[in-house]
Amino acid sequence: MSLRRVLKTLRTFGLSKAESKVYVYLAKIGPSKAEDLSIGLRMTEQQLNRALNSLRKKRIVTIKSERAIVFAALSFEELLNLFMKLGADQAHTIEETKKDLVNS
Repeated sequence: MSLRRVLKTLRTFGLSKAESKVYVYLAKIGPSKAEDLSIGLRMTEQQLNRALNSLRKKRIVTIKSERAIVFAALSFEELLNLFMKLGADQAHTIEETKKDLVNS
């Protein structure tokens, strides 16, 4: 799968351009320190921190505590499974809401 296609797919799942770039970099390179990510991605510390915090909240990136903080990404397959589960959960919630509204 081409990088362009992966980035486009991630964007359709709601990741920002910066989040998508950070995820792909981590998935390809492996666990990395923030300063290495900033240099490798040519992102400011502020842009990187915003993207990392968002990806951590979405459980796409984790922190591996060692001597220094190291960030790691889910595999692409795990990421797609996570998005499928979230989509199924959202569909279930909509279905339940629909039942409540229609039966009211």
